[in-house]
Amino acid sequence: MNSNKTNLRDIKKMRLERHWSQEQLAEMSGLSIRTIQRIENGENAGLESLKSLAAVFDTNIADSNKKDEAEQIRKEEEYVQNVKGFYKLVFFAILNLIIFLCLAIADSDSEGWFLFLYMLVFWGICLGIYSYNYFDIFGEKWREKIINRKFKKK
Repeated sequence: MNSNKTNLRDIKKMRLERHWSQEQLAEMSGLSIRTIQRIENGENAGLESLKSLAAVFDTNIADSNKKDEAEQIRKEEEYVQNVKGFYKLVFFAILNLIIFLCLAIADSDSEGWFLFLYMLVFWGICLGIYSYNYFDIFGEKWREKIINRKFKKK
């Protein structure tokens, strides 16, 4: 067997790369079709099932790391909450600016327009700071893009 390890989530990918049906994999591994379906859907597999699949794919199959999955789910939920917070902030900013725009239009002197302009700048800065703090604007993909552009890498 190869020394490389394959995660349980890769079983379906490996099966499809070989153009095998679930029935074919079940027959080659000696497992039931239902067991193959459960494993491909992310359910836990027994040690004997893992050994059978490892033999068929000629690899070591590592069980899914639940800690990594939980961490990924936590990161995804945190990102969704940040996006939700950003949308709430944008909504509140637009509502606030509409109110100040109406006041500026109703007020004939320039004081109302200056107040509107100040609020516009304020909300622009607030949204910029929120975006910078909670979204990966200058993250790894941006870094790689800059390096590749500078050094002509592909």
